[in-house]
Amino acid sequence: MKTLVIAEKPDMGRNIAAVIEPRAKNHRTYLEGEQYIITWAIGHLVGLAEPDAYDPKYKRWNLRDLPIIPEQFKIVPNPKTKDQLKVIGEVAKRCSHIVNACDAGREGQYIFALIQQQLKLRQPVKRLWISDLTPESIAKGFAELKDGAEFEDLTQAARARSEADWLIGMNASRAFTTRHQTLLSVGRVQTPVLALIYDRQKEIEAFESQTFYEVKAVFRQEELEYTGTWQGERLTSKEKSDAIAAKVQGKQGAVAKYEVKETKEYPFKLYDLTLLQREANAKYGYSAKKTLDLAQALYERHKVISYPRTNSNYVNEQNIEGMHKALHMLKSTSYGQMAEGADPKRVHINNKAVCNPQRVEDHHAILPTLKRPGNLSKEEAHIYDLIIIRFLSHFYPPALYKQHTVLTEVEGETFKTGIKELLSLGWKVLIEKDKEQKKSKGSSRKGKDEEEDETQEWNDRSFDIAPDRPVFCRKSEVKEKATQPPKSYTEGTLLKAMESAGKSIEDDELRDAMKDSGLGTPATRAATIERLKKVGYITMQGKKITVTQKGRTAVELIRHAGVELLASPEMTGQWERRLHQISKGEASAETFMQNVQKFTVSIINKVSSQPPAPPSLFGGDEDKPKGKGRGRSSKAAAGNPSAARKRPERSPNKPDTPVPSIREPLGRCPRPGCGGQIIEGRKGYGCANFKSGCSFVIWKEFAGKSISQAMLKSLLEQGRTKLLAFKREDGSTYKARMVLSSGGDGKLSLETEAGTAVRQ
Repeated sequence: MKTLVIAEKPDMGRNIAAVIEPRAKNHRTYLEGEQYIITWAIGHLVGLAEPDAYDPKYKRWNLRDLPIIPEQFKIVPNPKTKDQLKVIGEVAKRCSHIVNACDAGREGQYIFALIQQQLKLRQPVKRLWISDLTPESIAKGFAELKDGAEFEDLTQAARARSEADWLIGMNASRAFTTRHQTLLSVGRVQTPVLALIYDRQKEIEAFESQTFYEVKAVFRQEELEYTGTWQGERLTSKEKSDAIAAKVQGKQGAVAKYEVKETKEYPFKLYDLTLLQREANAKYGYSAKKTLDLAQALYERHKVISYPRTNSNYVNEQNIEGMHKALHMLKSTSYGQMAEGADPKRVHINNKAVCNPQRVEDHHAILPTLKRPGNLSKEEAHIYDLIIIRFLSHFYPPALYKQHTVLTEVEGETFKTGIKELLSLGWKVLIEKDKEQKKSKGSSRKGKDEEEDETQEWNDRSFDIAPDRPVFCRKSEVKEKATQPPKSYTEGTLLKAMESAGKSIEDDELRDAMKDSGLGTPATRAATIERLKKVGYITMQGKKITVTQKGRTAVELIRHAGVELLASPEMTGQWERRLHQISKGEASAETFMQNVQKFTVSIINKVSSQPPAPPSLFGGDEDKPKGKGRGRSSKAAAGNPSAARKRPERSPNKPDTPVPSIREPLGRCPRPGCGGQIIEGRKGYGCANFKSGCSFVIWKEFAGKSISQAMLKSLLEQGRTKLLAFKREDGSTYKARMVLSSGGDGKLSLETEAGTAVRQ
């Protein structure tokens, strides 16, 4: 009999077949050769059953029926992909062995386990565990297939994650929704992430800026000129600041202290998924989901990078040879000049900044494969470029600097100067010296003013000061400054916070240690952020993430109910750590689930005694169901991003009464003084505050064109779209922009590239 190979997706299955059965016959839903039958899932073919599978009464959402805690969880096929599940079952009957070739990670393991459980597959299982889809890796992986039993702990962790999310999400969402008669999505991971954003926004709103003053002086010593900042307690008096500036101007001073030392800046760590998402957000403004999708395409479709859903920044010893081969491959690509300047000797098994097997678990850092990039889209090329530059940087020497620290004394006043003098660019020749890079490397200061001395970079000359010779204060000035609030989260900085469960950790070693205690996993964080957008808890203002009124109320209700753990990033991060321990055989899945069940019961008990919140707390009318509603589906309300089924929404008390779904906020209403959210209607995009008198609306049709949500976003944020093609009555075309009127009424006009109005 033959061996059945089950891949996670069709492309992956075809890539595997091309290596192990190149002459396989294509049956559309599977490929069959002499030894192997290769078929595939399409993501999750099987999932946890809805509550009504346990009892029909759960079709209606009723607080009295909670908690719902199944003795044994039921699973059901996804109706959209049941035909493919049937195909797997049929071909499995002709096979004596099975190879699990789903993605090498927790979720891939779970996809296979559910298929195996649903179809009652009893054949012995081997596991293909590879980090990229090149023919070499596939061939090597099949030559070194592992026993499926070795991954039982990982399966247990995946199952516990899914069932814990079901228990918390299903019960908490139903409890809060029925108690407050507003659809409230609650989840084990999404709610703590929402709490992070909420807390940051509250900090910003409560921040009171304070004015202070900074005295700067320009000193000259022969041809050398440099700037120093006055040292002392923070100056809050303008008069005192002016007095210091006047006191030193035009006077002679001396170098009281001078220190100089050489420093090295080594390349940044190789990418894991979260770091790649953060930097793509900082540099290109890509959402976490978009970066994941692009990286997945580079891995699956183009096969030019290794497995992207990794949380490691290091490689194993056996990866070093492959890195050298990849470097050689890049010499014949557009990166040839960069690759030619690289030194292969710098990447070796003793270079712990690259090769650190103790820090690699399931997957190594993201690396280029030996396949040359073909026709990549512009956005795919952006992500590939980030990965290649980071990869090549480790074959270059560190950047070298001289760090000069000068204390200059004039009339008893001390000024400090920091100079960073470039000696050699090293690996930095590979990157643009732009501000985005500094932003992605730096971090937000929680309310601290940035009064510390800024180090001045001297990249085109040397800093030659004679410490024993006098200096002259050529100029002094007072600068008024203000303390700054914490910065709003972007998707990039939120990903960083999720990785460390909300803790602000600058030390790389400590941050790495916290990775197992983060919120979600590298593969699920993007979906969590998208989920918060979809349910109307957060909205984007450019790159900034802000909490909607509904999001604020959700966090406050959860905390006031006395179930703070549900909104605690640190505690939920500890749950993720426990799941990681389960995957390593270091903790019990049964004990973990018992604790989740106890917590579920406590949520229901506390929510039941909570007074219902007034409807006005939830913002616009679009968020208010007419009855005690259920969400788009129970899974969706539970915060499961992979929920595939959408069922009609019903009131639990009146099963035939539809409940309106949440309409996603698309932007802030530009009408002065309104502050409402724009939502999509049947014929136009209008303000959710229409019942309060706001008449703002942009109709979906204008000048013969349908206005998409992307065009709407440009109109709301920039007041105009990009250049679009329009047709004249005679059939000819012209290019113009749609421009939004500044009157706050939603009226549109057309403007040519030259800025002239187009008559309608």
